This record gives sequence, C-alpha cells and structure tokens, in this order.
Amino acid sequence: MLESALNPQAGKAQWIWYPGDFEMMLLLRVHSRRYERGMQITPCWHMDTFFPNIKFRRRFHLEKPVVFQVHATGEVAVEVDGGGRYCYDYQDGVRLEPGSHDLCITVFNPHELPALYIDADGLQTNGAWEASNVDSRWLPAGSWNFTSPLCPPSDFRLEMQPLQPVSVEKIDQGVLFDFGKEMMASLKGEGFKGEGILHISYGESREEALNYAECEVREDVKVTEDCFETTLPRAFRFVFLAPEGGLSAGGLTALYEYLPIENKGGFECSDDLLNRIYDTAVYTLHLNSREFFFDGIKRDRWVWGGDACQSYLLNYYSFFDSELCKRTMRALRGKDPVHQHHNTIQDYTCYWFISLYDYYLYTGDAAFLREVYRNARTLMDFCLETTDERGFMNARPEDWVFVDWAPINNKGDVSLIQILFARSLEVMALIAGLCGDENGRAFYHSLWQKCLKNCFEIFWSARYNCFTHGPAAASDAVVTKYANMFALSFGYLSEEQKAAVIQNALLNETVLPITTPYMRFYELAALCDAGCYEDVMGFLREYWGGMLRLGATSFWEAYDAAEQGAQHYAMYGRPFGKSLCHAWGAGPILLAGKYFLGVRPEAPGYEKFTVSPHLAGLAYIRGSVPTPGGAIDVFCDGEKAEVVNHTPFEGALEWKGQVVAVPPGQTVSLG
Repeated sequence: MLESALNPQAGKAQWIWYPGDFEMMLLLRVHSRRYERGMQITPCWHMDTFFPNIKFRRRFHLEKPVVFQVHATGEVAVEVDGGGRYCYDYQDGVRLEPGSHDLCITVFNPHELPALYIDADGLQTNGAWEASNVDSRWLPAGSWNFTSPLCPPSDFRLEMQPLQPVSVEKIDQGVLFDFGKEMMASLKGEGFKGEGILHISYGESREEALNYAECEVREDVKVTEDCFETTLPRAFRFVFLAPEGGLSAGGLTALYEYLPIENKGGFECSDDLLNRIYDTAVYTLHLNSREFFFDGIKRDRWVWGGDACQSYLLNYYSFFDSELCKRTMRALRGKDPVHQHHNTIQDYTCYWFISLYDYYLYTGDAAFLREVYRNARTLMDFCLETTDERGFMNARPEDWVFVDWAPINNKGDVSLIQILFARSLEVMALIAGLCGDENGRAFYHSLWQKCLKNCFEIFWSARYNCFTHGPAAASDAVVTKYANMFALSFGYLSEEQKAAVIQNALLNETVLPITTPYMRFYELAALCDAGCYEDVMGFLREYWGGMLRLGATSFWEAYDAAEQGAQHYAMYGRPFGKSLCHAWGAGPILLAGKYFLGVRPEAPGYEKFTVSPHLAGLAYIRGSVPTPGGAIDVFCDGEKAEVVNHTPFEGALEWKGQVVAVPPGQTVSLG
C-alpha cells in the first residue's frame, strides 16, 4: 500500500534515466532563469550536471516471443545477450525469442537528459532496471511518472493558467496592472498599437512596480505586432508597462505557472485572523513548490538547503508530495566528489541530513534512504574531514556559517552548528542501521555521543543556565535562542534543562529577538514542544498577522513591525531586495497541523501516531492531516476532542489527561 501511495505509476512502463540526473537537468534549468534588471545571476556555488553517456541493463525471462520498440532521448546502441551482439536495425523493432535474455542499451546525449522507454508485454522499463555512467558501477535506474513514449522527462513543464488583472490604472504615460495577489507568471499582451519598446517593471508591491530604476525584476520587449508574450515567468503582483516610441499599451494577461498539487490538509478555527494566516501560508508554500522547493519566487528562485528543510516539514502537513521532497533532496546533494557544503553553508549541509530522517518518519519510504545512503556517507566524510578532537565540525575559510539574518558573531565555535552536526551524526547512525550497516551505525553513534557531550561541556553556561552562542567560558559569551531551541526540539535536554532554556532563552526578552520567519519557525515549534501554546498563538497573531494587516497576500522573507511604509520592502541594501513570497514564511502550516491539531507520527509512515489537540484559547479547531495511508481528521471545541482515522494504522488520542486508542477506519472522541 505504501508503494502505491508514494508512486502511483508503479507497475507501468516508465521513462528511466541515471539516478539523480533528472534532478540535475531540472536544476540547471531552474538556476539559469534568475535575472535581475536584465542581468542573468547564477548561483554562487558548484553546480553538477547530468551524465551524457548512460548504459541501461536488465535480465528478462520471456514465456513467449516479443517485439519491442526503443524510445530514447539521444543516440542509441542496443546489445542483446552480450558479446557485442548489437541490433543495428532496432528502429524497426527488436524481436526476442522465449527464454532468458540480457538486454543492454546505451543512450548518448550531451545536450539533454539521456533517457530510455520500452513498453512491451513482459519487457517494460521501470525502476527495476539498472543504469551506469559506463564506470563499472550499476545503480537502480531513476524513474517517475513519465509513462508516455511521446513525453520524455526532458519535456517536463509546469502547468499554466491565464489570469486577468483585478484593476488597471493609467499613470503618466504608462499603465499599472494589479493582479490582486502574488504569483509567478509570464505575460501575454494583446491590443497594442504601433511599434516600439515596452519597458516592463514587475513588483511584489505597488512601489516596486512603479520604480523601473530600482525594481528587482524588469525587462524591455520590442513590440512590432498587436500582441506579444514574455519568455520567462516572473514573480509579481503588480506590473507597470511604459511604452516608448509610437507604441501604445493594450491589455495584459498573466500566464500563471504552477505545479498541480492540492492541499490535502486543512485547518479552521474560531479566529478568522488565524484562518487567513493559515490560508496565506498554504498559498505561499504552493507558489514556492515548483520543480523543487524554492526559497522565494522573485529574487533568488534557487534551491537553498535551509529553506528546503522547512518546506519538507510544511509539505507533510499540506500537499504531502513525496516526489517533490525527493527531487529537492537529490538536487541539493548533487554528485560525488563533494566540493563544498550545500549552498556553501555549513548549517545547510546539516539540515540535509536532518531532513532525511524527517522524510522517513513522515513517509515510511525506506527505499529512498537506501538509495541515498551512499551519497550521505560521502557527504558525511566531507564533514568529518574538518572535525577536531572534540568531535566538532570546523569551518573552512570558504565556508559560510549562516545561522540567521541577525547581528551575531558566527566566527569560531558556534553552538548551533555543533548541535546540528550532532543531530546529523545521530541521523546517520539511524539510517546506517536501517540499511543494515551495523559498523556504520556504531561508528556514527559514537561520534554523535562525543559531539553532543562536548556541546554541553563547552556551550552550556552555569551562569545563564542555558546554551550560549559561543563557548560559555569566553568573556564575551552571549545567550541566543538558536542552540537552545534546537536542543529542546531534538530531545537533548532533561526536564530541568528544558525549563531553564524556556525561561532563560526562549521567553527571555533581553535575548536577541528573532525577526525572520526562518528561525521564528523553529522558535515557535520549540515553544510548542515545551507546552507554551498560548505564547505561540500570540506570536502568530502579532507576527504573521502583522504582515496581513499590511496587505500581504503571501508571507515575507522577514518582517519587523517597527518599520514603516516602503521600509518593509528593503533588504540587502536595496530598496526592494526583500522577498515578499518566501517559503520559510509558511511556518504556520506546521504549527496548525502538528501542534494545534496535534497530529504527529510516532513510527515511520504513521504506522503509529498520536493526536493531542490544543485550543490555546480558541473556541474550536478542526482540520485534517494527510498521511501515506489516508487523512486524519481532528475536531476539538473544549467540550470534546474527536478523531476520524482514515488510515489503516492505529493511533492514540490524548486530551485532558486521558488517552484512548484510535483504531483503523474508526471515529473516536473524548469528553
């Protein structure tokens, strides 16, 4: 059942390719499409590409003769039963007699992804085939839901929907189009008169669209007919057209580009503001759920490891698209040998390891962990090259220690990095055990224990009774929330330490406040883990509600209530540098599903789960959380708590000190 839930195309003929290379092809496309003010901006890190020369093989046993056609993207060589027995006339079909056969097909294409498709009775391409980069190493072939011989994986495109502006306003010699909400779309113009240059400025805000000189995204189009279409999708709500020469503007349609996924989760409560926050968070995540999980759709449009780690978790409580998660993880990992940390950032490499176990916990997909274990080991080897006698991972001169956009010193030993590294080692031990590598499990487990022990010895402050940002013994030791909240969420604290961290770090108003939704996500999750639900509810109304009160239609990269007017749009020293649609702004999705509805897996793939709803002052909450086996519906109004279990697994409902089993397919209530 899990296989069919995670791969609905199982059992059908599929296009196959070298594992991970479909993601490499897509990633190159994605990372080549960022333009700022007409200039292409490519990532500041190493990028891998697909291999051009791939062999595919499989042994078959046929009960009757079969004739099959070979479909491929690239030049093909077909070898039957080894020994250089090539089939030179494969274009007319290849006939195989009954019996066992070894089929080996080479596909060469230096320009597009080499891929293969065969669909004949008893002879179909799928993940059971093996692929090799002609290096004597054979791996299970990559595949997905490309099941038509006419639609190879290189033809992958997102879907498109035409949308009309909600208002059109003439300003000076130009026209401002307001499409009502944030989107990512290309443009189609109709009814233009004359010929000339059309200056197009895109804006997530009205102010940005009207500032051609300083808007982040703009382009000039030469219009010679009454209609035109732009070639790349851009992020915007507002578009300003300024015609030049003898050209006069006509109408404009947005060709909205999107990945066709649906929100399988849901949340509703007695507070309309929280309902709007939830709906906007889902829309924000949807806009950034594309070929991969993007960071933001306007400025970077890239795949960043820290942003993606959060998007996976949000996805498990909304779209539950496991393929999107796997595509993003494969893309971030890239190929061997390892040249640098993910996106050059130490912490982002750690988030990749952490996200692997999260994926397994929510999906139960052990096959994916077995697929990536080899690459996980080589990436961890890269990390271990810099470890010292304490078991800490040290930064190379070229490494970026990010943590968060905050005025903090990240030089030298940083407690958050080592807490994340400890968790990465713990996850590697768990995955090694799952893959049957007992030596690896013991090795990583010992390194985890050593690193975690030294985290407490070096960063735990007896003076502050919590973790400090750098070594606690340093004269300039300062408390930040980062290491404290992650250690709490990872379960690394005793009950006494947990209470101290909540009091001295998380709820301490003298500690540096967090202003990005990125780290606010982890902060509020940690507070929920500590039982501070009403505090979290207040943060939601103040922080995410603050963006809505300013007219946000998607959530931002950062928000500071003290800023005024157009100050809200500035970042990185640029007046419109801030992303107003950032995946890490969608954190309320997790808070709603995992903490207020209270649904969480206790065993991989929800084979065991708990439901512990928390009203946090609300009159009622209701909603749904998707799982691989069906939805879990929850309702709570203070008088009762009810769970409808649509899965084949047994869970438990915990409410007001009572616990009751929730059998498969049953409705259970307390109160």
